[in-house]
Amino acid sequence: MSTQQPPLRFTSHHCLPHRLVLSTLLGRTVHISQIRPSSPTTPGLSPSDISFLRLLEAVTNGSHIEISYTGTVLLYKPGLITGSAPGSGANAAGVLRHEVPASNTRGLSYFLLPICLLAPFSKSKFNILFSGPGVITSSVDKWGDMSVDSVRTAILPLYEKFGIERDIELRVLQRANTPSSKGTHAGGEVQLIFNHQIRLPKTLHMLSPGRIKKVRGVAYSTGVSGGNNARSIEAARGVLNALCGDVYVFSDVSSAPMATVPNAGASGAGKRKMNLGFGLSLVAESSTRCLFSADMSSPPEGGVPPEDIGQSCAFKLLESVQRGGCVSTEAAPTILTLMAMGSEDVGRVQLGKDVVASENVIQLARDLQAFGGAGWGFREAGEDKADEVVVSVVGNGIGNVGRKVG
Repeated sequence: MSTQQPPLRFTSHHCLPHRLVLSTLLGRTVHISQIRPSSPTTPGLSPSDISFLRLLEAVTNGSHIEISYTGTVLLYKPGLITGSAPGSGANAAGVLRHEVPASNTRGLSYFLLPICLLAPFSKSKFNILFSGPGVITSSVDKWGDMSVDSVRTAILPLYEKFGIERDIELRVLQRANTPSSKGTHAGGEVQLIFNHQIRLPKTLHMLSPGRIKKVRGVAYSTGVSGGNNARSIEAARGVLNALCGDVYVFSDVSSAPMATVPNAGASGAGKRKMNLGFGLSLVAESSTRCLFSADMSSPPEGGVPPEDIGQSCAFKLLESVQRGGCVSTEAAPTILTLMAMGSEDVGRVQLGKDVVASENVIQLARDLQAFGGAGWGFREAGEDKADEVVVSVVGNGIGNVGRKVG
C-alpha cells in the first residue's frame, strides 16, 4: 500500500509562483508559511498571488488550495495540468478567460512566465485571455517585471531550443501602462496561445554566446502622443548605432483603456482614459541566436522625458549583454527549469557569473534540490572568459506524464 509523501515546507513569499509551478510539474504538495508576516497593513498573500492561484486552479484539474485565515500560510496540492480544455473553465471556443483584479500591482509577465512553463506539459492546449482592470502590459520597474513585448520576443523564442516551437503566440489586444496609486484602474487585454505539448524537452547545449548581430525593439505609447515613441527611439539609437549597425525599433501607438469614473464633473459619472504612458522594449540577438532584453517604461506619476527612457533602456540592454553567457538574468529561470524537466541526460548552458549569482537563480537551485532534483555542476567557461561559467543540469525524466498526483 503506497503512502502519501509529506508536503515540502518552504517559507517566505519570494519565488512563490515558481515554487507552485515546480510543485505542479513534479507532483509534490507544498506548504509555504511566513508569507509577509511582518507587514502591518497587508500581511499574507498579495492580490497578485491570489490571482495567480486562481489561474493555476483554472488550468489544472484536482488541485487543492488551503489558505490560512491571515493569509500567511498556504497549502497547495497539485493536480493534472489540463490547460484550456472545454468544460474545465474554458468556453465553447476553448478560450479560458482570466480576470486580473484592479488591486494587482504586478506586470502581466508575473503570470505569463510561470504559466508558459506549465503549457508544454499540459493535456491540451493553452488559450488564455487575460483581461480585467489589473492587466498591466508594460514593464513595472518597481518589481522588475518585464513587458509583454519582451516576453514575446525574448522568452518565448527560447522554447524552440527545447523542441517546443509550433503554435505559440502572444497577442496584445489592448495595452495598459502601470496605473497611478490613486484613481480608477483600467486594464489591457492579452491572449496567450500555447498549442505545442511534448513528452520531454530536448537536452540543451548552449555554450557559444556569439556576437551581437542585431537589435530589435518595440516602443509603445498608450493614450499619449506617438511623438514620445520617436523621441525614445532616437535616444536609444544614439547609444546603440555606434555598437551595432542593424538596429530597428517598431513604434506602436494605441488608445488608452476607458474606465467608468463616478462623480466625473458636474455631469456625474462618465468615462475617462486610464493607464496612460509610454515605454520601450529592446532585444539583442547574437550570431548564435542568444537573446538579451531590456525594458523601461514611464512612471505612473510622469515627469520623465522619452529621451531618458530610451537612453536608459539602451544602457540597460548593454549591461545585460555585458554580464556574458548565453542567457540573460530574466530568462535564466525559464531555461534552467526546462533543462531540469528534460530527459535523464546532462544539459549544459554558459552563464555569466552575475547571472548565476542573481537571487532568482540561486533560489531556483535550492528549490529544485528540495524537490529531489540533482545538484548543478559548475566549471569555468575558459581562460579568456573569466566572468562566465558552464552550468550542467541533469534532467529528472518525468516530463508530461498526464496524471493526477497527490
